Amino acid sequence: MKYFIFTVILTLTLTRGMCGKTNFVLVMTDDQGWGQTGYYNHPVLKTPNLDEMASNGLRFDQFYAGGPVCSPTRATVLTGRTHDRTGVFDHGYALRKQEKTLPQALQKVGYSTGHFGKWHLCGLRGPGVPILKSDTHGPHAFGFNKWLSVTNFFDLDPIMSRQGKLEEFKGDSSEIIVEEALSFMKQEAKKGKPFFCVIWYGTPHSPWMALEKDLEEFNNLNKNSQAHYAELRAMDRSIGTLRKGIKELDIDQNTLVWFTSDNGGLPKMSPSSTGGLRDYKGSLYEGGIRVPAIIEWPKEIKTGRICKYPAGAVDIFPTIAEIVGLPDSSMLKPLDGLSLISLFNSNITEREKPLIFSTRGRMAIIDNQWKMISQPEDTGRNIELYNLSTDPAESRNQFRPKHPQVIKLRNAIVKARISIEKSILGKDYPEEDVHPQPPRIFWTELKEYQKFFPQWKNRPEYKSRLKNF
Repeated sequence: MKYFIFTVILTLTLTRGMCGKTNFVLVMTDDQGWGQTGYYNHPVLKTPNLDEMASNGLRFDQFYAGGPVCSPTRATVLTGRTHDRTGVFDHGYALRKQEKTLPQALQKVGYSTGHFGKWHLCGLRGPGVPILKSDTHGPHAFGFNKWLSVTNFFDLDPIMSRQGKLEEFKGDSSEIIVEEALSFMKQEAKKGKPFFCVIWYGTPHSPWMALEKDLEEFNNLNKNSQAHYAELRAMDRSIGTLRKGIKELDIDQNTLVWFTSDNGGLPKMSPSSTGGLRDYKGSLYEGGIRVPAIIEWPKEIKTGRICKYPAGAVDIFPTIAEIVGLPDSSMLKPLDGLSLISLFNSNITEREKPLIFSTRGRMAIIDNQWKMISQPEDTGRNIELYNLSTDPAESRNQFRPKHPQVIKLRNAIVKARISIEKSILGKDYPEEDVHPQPPRIFWTELKEYQKFFPQWKNRPEYKSRLKNF
């Protein structure tokens, strides 16, 4: 009994210690593959700032995006739910307002919230344009007080929207949004107010546009690869600016910075983007969904560690919810992620709850070392089984109808599919129905943007899109 009471008191003490006024910074690249970091010994790319972050924090070697393309992972980060549940079935779909989001939950307990960079949850496709004040599904609709955002990917010298007001910038896009995010953090720190800050890069998504000083480092690569890797070099430099800025504000000890990518790497890059993993962005094989990830939080993660535990974007909301002590009601059920707090100072290897992926009619499940993929084919579904601990490249399909893991994971996938289908129909919401959603269209179809066509038509990021207007 005494041991039980002591354990409860210790747990409460640790939880209270983690609560306080912890700040959160979520950083996400756009199309950075699992192999594209210096700490994985990439042959040409150096990432000294990410490497230092990894050496000081918790580095995940088996971390997964919410889905194999961009908008789905963003929906998963904000909700803790597999993206099909949220109505974000693919890139460019709008997030349902009926979902409960992490920034909304944090606002309710006194956090200032800011979004900087790519949004891509408002139903608009095409290269990133400033989000209009009238947009019903912009960052403001999901819990962000302050935002400097664009609809999709963005590059050098971007045009962005500060809460609906258009502003033009000069320089590398990664460095621009980090400086703007640091300005937001400084304002909130001065007020003594905790903050939740989201930095979603447009790098290294196409079109690849980089500063000359970064291009020079990769002048022996083909044109696209050169600019692609140069963008990543600038992104890493911005990570250095971010970490230095947080330290100079004297808030580094109690600020959790979580770095990851929105999906796997791109094909046709030389050297390869996925570090030997199978396939690329868009795929449910490891190259399409396994991504780099690091958590740095000096107050609680005191020594750098490498974690082999399978985790993912789906775990971000529940982890932050436990740190802050958010009520269980702040997260919509079913919740697919789980809290990772126990990993911060313990070497836990077995995950209790499998990771589920549902996209474009395909499904995958990762249960520790075992992974099953179920994909439609002409006569039914093609099932594949891999042991990731011995075959991370997924080169040996171990599927046999009576294999114990096939039976176990097949049952789990069927159960998950039934649950997700109910979510798609809106059964998770109080009204048990889905409210009308914005159409998934290109922004060129909206009259509100057409007045900008004459001044945007020669900009490199919009040129191909506007050539027929």
